[in-house]
Amino acid sequence: MQPSTNLAEFLRAARARVQPQDVGLGSGGTIARRVPGLRRDEVALLAGMSVDYYTRMEQGRIKHASDAIVNGLCKALLLNATERSYLFSLFSPATGRQPQPVRATKVRPIVRQMLDQMENTAAFVLGVGMEVLAMNDLAKKLMPDFTAETGLARSLARWTFLAPEARTYYREWDVVAADMTAILRRDSSRHPNDRALNELIGELTVKSEAFQQWWPQHMVYECSFGTKKLAHPLVGPIDIEYETFPVPEDPDQQLFIYMAKKGSPSDDALRILDTWDSESALAFTPHER
Repeated sequence: MQPSTNLAEFLRAARARVQPQDVGLGSGGTIARRVPGLRRDEVALLAGMSVDYYTRMEQGRIKHASDAIVNGLCKALLLNATERSYLFSLFSPATGRQPQPVRATKVRPIVRQMLDQMENTAAFVLGVGMEVLAMNDLAKKLMPDFTAETGLARSLARWTFLAPEARTYYREWDVVAADMTAILRRDSSRHPNDRALNELIGELTVKSEAFQQWWPQHMVYECSFGTKKLAHPLVGPIDIEYETFPVPEDPDQQLFIYMAKKGSPSDDALRILDTWDSESALAFTPHER
């Protein structure tokens, strides 16, 4: 997809998410609004530009803009930090960050050693397209062993959308899947010409109705910490507290730490799972067969 098309779609989707009262314009009284969210003229007013200029921008006819213009759009559309970076990346190289030309697919040995030395903690490293690059033993028991796979089958996002068991594994599957869509959208802005990533997005667009619904919304955000509610096929419900950390010198890699609150039933479940051998704990198929 051309950057101008992404820009146009993102602006329309972001505009639809902002309500007039969110930006001090009022609800419009009893007059019915013909569009969800803000109108084009309202965005132009808030961003400090002419309606014609913004209209051409939303139509994909303007590909370059100054920092002041882009910052004005960010303010008008109430964009968060990740969305701001994404919008800047859709404009010219003068105002946006250059996409990383090559994805990093190998994890440094010291990072692997760090994963292996973590106790009662599932840890793994994700790359572009949520490709699982490394996992420690507990991670391989808690979730599918993606490192045993090749190609697109190593993508956590692909398994989540296409594997039937993923819908029961994640007790809040729709929340997790929506988050993953946003992460893939972020990756696509950084690596627009990545062949494997584009192939993954194409496959999900064809095979997943949920992905078809969420992808055009252009949601972009970081999932840096939070809680995931799992239903492990062997030890039952587990509430995971997760944190993510960037891998130094490898901007496309993120270290994920999965733990449970100390002394909780989930902590007990993780400890039980950690004592089992890998073959006994194998309860998943990493991808659609």
